[in-house]
Amino acid sequence: MAKKYSRKTNKKRVDSKRWTGVYYRKSDTKKLNGSYDVCYYITFKSGTKKLWEKVGWKSEGYSPQVAADIRADRLREGRHGGEVKTAKEFKKEKIKRNHSLDELAELYFEQRGGSPQAAKFDRYRYDKHVSPTLGKRTISSLSPLDMDRIRKNMKGKAPATVWGALELVRRIANYGKKTGLSPALSFIIEMPKRDNEKVEFLTPDEVDRLLKVLASWKAQDVARMLKLAMFSGLRRGEIFKLQGQDIDFLNSIITLRSPKGGKTVSVPINPIVETILREQIVWRNNKFPNSIYIFPGRNGGQRVDSTAVERIKTKAKLSKTFRIFHGLRHHFAVTLANSGEFTLDMIGELLTHKDATMTRRYAQFLPGTKKKAASRAAELLMGKKSKTKKISGKQINLPWGKKEGSAK
Repeated sequence: MAKKYSRKTNKKRVDSKRWTGVYYRKSDTKKLNGSYDVCYYITFKSGTKKLWEKVGWKSEGYSPQVAADIRADRLREGRHGGEVKTAKEFKKEKIKRNHSLDELAELYFEQRGGSPQAAKFDRYRYDKHVSPTLGKRTISSLSPLDMDRIRKNMKGKAPATVWGALELVRRIANYGKKTGLSPALSFIIEMPKRDNEKVEFLTPDEVDRLLKVLASWKAQDVARMLKLAMFSGLRRGEIFKLQGQDIDFLNSIITLRSPKGGKTVSVPINPIVETILREQIVWRNNKFPNSIYIFPGRNGGQRVDSTAVERIKTKAKLSKTFRIFHGLRHHFAVTLANSGEFTLDMIGELLTHKDATMTRRYAQFLPGTKKKAASRAAELLMGKKSKTKKISGKQINLPWGKKEGSAK
């Protein structure tokens, strides 16, 4: 709080009519233009307390009017419900809320959850691409030009790599704002466009090898996690968070609470998934009878990682770049799209995509869709009619040359 001065101090009013609450004190040693320098003070009330605040010396450019303006600001804050703070308190607060990016990064990485492998990669990326350029800077001092410096220093890197570095700056800045350790960024970081629509899937031979490894794997709880990802399309985090209360065998529904999209959603349970879940629940009840999680981690708590899946991937001779949980989710979607029996909207529903654009990447796997669409477009432009077929006495359109099927 502001320092309180006794009435015995040698401060005097400047002019109570022109500058209310403004005082001055002459220095015993400092001189300015042949006279002793003058230091200005203000006094004001905060609630029932009378506060004194040193404004500054005349030699520093301060004047009675400047002091009066500062006093008016303090009074305005108090009257409108804000906490009245002195310059000294503002300075302390600024220091507290002005940590360097390196300091914020240390705190961010300490509390960062998720995969240890992903955290290690983020740390490496920060140390290599962000810290050398901006590590000593504070959030309040950053500008769009600093983001350009990162881009320039990463010239030649893939857009996704540059995107990752800038995303780290954004995440750390958001962490600082959320915890009150730094102000918010004063601008929006312009992110580079990245072609991140890589769709991973397995060949029939790879599927066979993986299923054989899973069937013989000693830790069957881990094997069942990967089977669940393959036959349901659930995300890694969703599988880790599954609880007994989320499984409704009667209605064949899995409830996903706080998924990536944000809102609680439900997905259907197919026969294979039901078998996987029932076997896993029996295993869980035997090994961790008090755990609420379907796939419990250490001591029955929520699982945060599974290093065994990498060994399974290696034994099944899958590609080193194949991200097994994410890849099996893609494989689930590609299998549905390739069958020609499901629309993109339905695939998006099963994958719980929040945005339909996320599902469009699977359009390339719809058999003959683009070719048929192009052929039909040519027919329309030439004024040709659609192919037709009578079924049960009714004429129906088959605009894409659809295979004829019997009516049910």
